Amino acid sequence: MSREKRTPWHELLGKALADALIGLPYRVSSEEELALRSQRLDVLIIEQGPSPEQTIAPPEERPDGLEDLAAHNLLSFKAGGEPFDVWAAEELNSHYVTYRKLASIRALRHLPAGDETPVAEPRKAYPLLPVEDFRSYAIATRFPRKLVKQLPPGSCQKTAKAGIYHLRVGTRDLRLVVINQLELHPRNAPWGLFATDEAHWRAAFTSYRPRSDVGTHLHNLIAHHRFGEGKMAHTYEDMKREARDWLKTYLPQLDPEERLEGLDPEEVLRRFDPDEVLRRFDPETRLKGLDPEARLKGLDPDVIEAWLNKQRGDH
Repeated sequence: MSREKRTPWHELLGKALADALIGLPYRVSSEEELALRSQRLDVLIIEQGPSPEQTIAPPEERPDGLEDLAAHNLLSFKAGGEPFDVWAAEELNSHYVTYRKLASIRALRHLPAGDETPVAEPRKAYPLLPVEDFRSYAIATRFPRKLVKQLPPGSCQKTAKAGIYHLRVGTRDLRLVVINQLELHPRNAPWGLFATDEAHWRAAFTSYRPRSDVGTHLHNLIAHHRFGEGKMAHTYEDMKREARDWLKTYLPQLDPEERLEGLDPEEVLRRFDPDEVLRRFDPETRLKGLDPEARLKGLDPDVIEAWLNKQRGDH
């Protein structure tokens, strides 16, 4: 079996995009179940509620095509030599119809956007979420010339960004992302890792900057599949576990300042026993900065009085 067939590119792309969108209120999943009969969407990006600790990355730092994500983003990805043809586009449109129903039912029942609880379609009519809440992405490594020739003239329009196109298929507007044509820029490295053009993916591999332990491990996995043979971790938990193991091996090579860089000092101190920390300082250092009342707090008044009398006697 060829390496191309053994490589779960859809899952890897989902991990790359999850890492690229760290800090944004979105959850990324791969192989999303869309129907009672198994039909899987390659990648789904869902908007989540904002979190206080999140730092929102400006649009210009996001991978091209993802600057203005909708609440629900459906991605169909054709890796390697797979053509993105009319059937693939129609399939993506059908996924949109099915998923819009699922998302609307979940919203009707007040289930979270990413809830995976199985739902049954109501017998009566129900309101659908607005069409503006959904965007479909056709992700191809090469420009789909055959697809464009099969569509009515003017169905594919260039945008101001290289490799990003407006694509009209049936009644739906798709966003076409052609990975091999994207600008060679670090923000596009998560896309470029999946390019078929060697110069393109090598540049992406060099400029890729992980934002999480999963991203770090993803970088290693891509290198593993581009440069060598072997077995891949297939689950998210496997990736997290192996990323931690890799970090444990790598961190001892760093000097203490590099290890602590970016960590919250309060969080670091909480990991140590207070008594152990205090034993590292002499009494004068411990008391430095305290007002007189704080210094005397907890002392026996008789002890204080005896010390004062001694001081008076000395003078």
